[in-house]
Amino acid sequence: MKIKSALRFAPLLLLSAPLAEAHPGHGPASLVAGFIHPFTGWDHLLAMVAVGLWAAQLGGRARWALPLAFVSAMIVGAAAGIAGWLPPGIEWGILASVLVLGLALAGAIRVPLVAGVAIVAAAGLVHGVAHGAEMPLQAGSLRFLAGMIAATALLHAGGLAAGLAAARRRPVLTRLAGAAIAAGGIALICA
Repeated sequence: MKIKSALRFAPLLLLSAPLAEAHPGHGPASLVAGFIHPFTGWDHLLAMVAVGLWAAQLGGRARWALPLAFVSAMIVGAAAGIAGWLPPGIEWGILASVLVLGLALAGAIRVPLVAGVAIVAAAGLVHGVAHGAEMPLQAGSLRFLAGMIAATALLHAGGLAAGLAAARRRPVLTRLAGAAIAAGGIALICA
């Protein structure tokens, strides 16, 4: 399927997405349940792929620093959420992270590495707090968290690989993906 043909279906995918802010998938705490969880909500999925795409777009050390910052901050946030810290507006922070990351990609925003790491770490923190607060606290909670970390890293790697491939062939595709992610963020905010 050609890229132009595939792009015609992007709005349908966004419209068919589960637009819930806090999404299901916190059943029994297992490695598999934790791994599947980031794939069950567009808010998390879009942000995690956006981190990989932006890392590729920024290049250099950002390729590993941004995903590492997100995952590290997500772990800290999950620990805080498990401990009961859930500031008001955390879901708005998640939705804002999707919009900000999408706009950064769409605008091909170049920032110093420290600023990119800070932006991505803030996104990782709010996603982690929400995950931790929703996480079933039981014997398998650490396995659930390990699965979630693995899936997050995989989504970052997928975004990074797609961004690197686009940079070699058609750099505008990363900007278009960013516009789609920003549009997804707006759709989630309006839902």
